[in-house]
Amino acid sequence: MPPRSEPSAAASPVRSRPVDLGAPALVGIRRLTALDTVRARIALAVDLGLLGPGERLPASEEIARTLGVGEMTVRRALVSLCRDGVLERRPGRAGGTLVAERPARGAVQEIAAYAASATAVHRLIDQRVLVECGVAHLAAREAGEESLARLRSLVEEMDAAAAWTDFHALDQRFHEAVAAATGLPVEPYRALLEELYAYFLPYPISRLRASNDEHRRLVDALERRDPVAAVEVARRHVSVLHESMFVGLLDQGDDGPG
Repeated sequence: MPPRSEPSAAASPVRSRPVDLGAPALVGIRRLTALDTVRARIALAVDLGLLGPGERLPASEEIARTLGVGEMTVRRALVSLCRDGVLERRPGRAGGTLVAERPARGAVQEIAAYAASATAVHRLIDQRVLVECGVAHLAAREAGEESLARLRSLVEEMDAAAAWTDFHALDQRFHEAVAAATGLPVEPYRALLEELYAYFLPYPISRLRASNDEHRRLVDALERRDPVAAVEVARRHVSVLHESMFVGLLDQGDDGPG
């Protein structure tokens, strides 16, 4: 991944002509509404190949819960994405809202504003690496048997998750349970987690289940009371987000999982 440059502190030169507010460097200044954000997250997942042609989306209430927005917002977003040719609606019991067989790519302007947050996302990941390593170290010393059993149960539930919405909810509960196992207040950790989860995209369930292997290894390390191993698993698990979240996939020009 190319190095991330810091914003320059130097004063901007005087411009002799009006600024193009549609320029790529400035498009992210526009504040996205909840509707814009849902459109961007789903459309970007389609553009990156994370949601493939013909793939059925979960129910709108499940998407709303996972993305942290109202169900009506999700319904409006899905209708508009169908209008844009990204999704399609099929009637009947076997129907629902699906990714179009030949989805329109690059059709959703909100993606550019959403992707403009890349630098902030990389910083959030770095911050989470620091916090997760400390949490893992302390949890390896302090986690009780009840906490460990709860973590093991959540890993098994993630293995059985059938959709990305289910997995995401369980993933958040797992990480908050690790933090709770330290005996320290969870709220500061939860705030950081939710700030980063705001940039979560729908992922293939196969990819999410593969990430669950690291959850399992973390629980193994906690059960062994091995803080060094726990820290290394946590560091690796979060650091990879630089590549696996949309910021990394855009850098790589990822066409989605093979």
